[in-house]
Amino acid sequence: MKNRRLLLNLALLGGLLTARIACAQAGTSPTPSQLAAPEEKHLRNVRQLTFGGSNAEAYFAADGKRLIFQSTRDNLQCDQIFTMNIDGTEQKMVSTGKGRTTCSYIFPHRFSQDDKILYSSTHLADAACPPRPDYSKGYVWAVYPGFDIFTAKLDGSDLKQLTTTPGYDAEATISEDGKKIVFTSMRNGDLDIYSMDTNGKHVKQLTHELGYDGGPFFSKDRKWIVYRAYHPKTDQEIAEYKELLKQNLIRPTTLEIWIMKADGSGKRQLTNLNAASFAPSFFPDGKRIIFATNVGSTGGMGNFELYTINVDGTGLERVTYFDGFDGFPMFSPNGKQLVWISHRNGKAQHETNVFIADWVE
Repeated sequence: MKNRRLLLNLALLGGLLTARIACAQAGTSPTPSQLAAPEEKHLRNVRQLTFGGSNAEAYFAADGKRLIFQSTRDNLQCDQIFTMNIDGTEQKMVSTGKGRTTCSYIFPHRFSQDDKILYSSTHLADAACPPRPDYSKGYVWAVYPGFDIFTAKLDGSDLKQLTTTPGYDAEATISEDGKKIVFTSMRNGDLDIYSMDTNGKHVKQLTHELGYDGGPFFSKDRKWIVYRAYHPKTDQEIAEYKELLKQNLIRPTTLEIWIMKADGSGKRQLTNLNAASFAPSFFPDGKRIIFATNVGSTGGMGNFELYTINVDGTGLERVTYFDGFDGFPMFSPNGKQLVWISHRNGKAQHETNVFIADWVE
C-alpha cells in the first residue's frame, strides 16, 4: 500500500520524504511526448497530475475516477494525505495536517454506505512531524512506532482508529470486495504482514519469517497478496537487522518481491535481483505484477525503474527508461491506465510528481 512503504519508500530516493519544497503550480503542462522516453513502449499519452513538492503513493479508487496520495507541499513539514480526480483537478488535503501520514487507500464505494478512506498517521503520538532517521548509521528507513491505521470519510471527517497495539502499524491496503485490510505491523516484535476486517477486528498474522515483510497488495480476485521482503540469512545480517530494529530502523538496500495466498500459505519469492525492489501491485488479470527496482542502476540508490514480471517469476520486462526515480505503480481497475510517481520533468531537487498514462500491451 504499499511500501513509505513504507511511507518510507521515498527515502530510497535520497531523502525525498524529508525535502521541503514549495508547491508551485506550473503555468503550462508539458506535452505527452516530452514526458515519455522513446523506449517506453507500454506508456502512451503520459500526463503530469501534480507540479512541485514531494508526492508519492498515488492509488486508484475502485471507480477509476479518483486518486488518493501523500504529499509534502506548501507549508507542510512532512506528508499528509490528498485526493484528486484522475485529471489532476480538485486536489484536497483529507488528513488532519498533524504528524506524518502514509499509505492511503479509498474503500470500494459499493461496499460501504459512505465514501471512506484508509491511511496511517503518527498524529496521536505527536502532532509534530517525527524526527528524520539517523543517516550516520548508513542508509536506513525509520519505522516510526507512532504509526497507527485510521479510517475517515472521503472529506477527512469522522476519523476512526483501527489499530491500538504498541509499535508500527502502516502500509495498509484493502481487498477488492472491501472486506479485508492487509498491513504491516511490529506488534509481535518483528515487521510482519497481517490481515484484519475493515473494522479492525479478526487480526491474523500472515508472515512469520525473521526480517521485513511489507507493502502488501491484494490481487483483484482476493486470492493472492504480493509484497516486498528482506529476510537476513547470515549471522552478521541477522545481528545488524535486530540491532537496527531496536532503534526502529531498517536498512532497505536489498528487497525482493514475494507472493502468498490470502491466508498466508503458499509463499513464493518471485525476484532474485539482489537490489531494492518494492511497491509491487498486480495487473487486474492477476497474471503479472508491476513493481519498482534499482537493479542494474548506474545512478545510485535513487535510480529506480518500473518492471513487470509474471506470477511464476518469469518474463521480467523493463517499462520505464528515465534517469532518476520511477516507482509506486498501480493500474486502474480496468487495466487501461497506469499511475506512478516520477522525477521526470522535476523543477527542483528531490521533486517527485504523480503521472498517469494509457497502458499499451
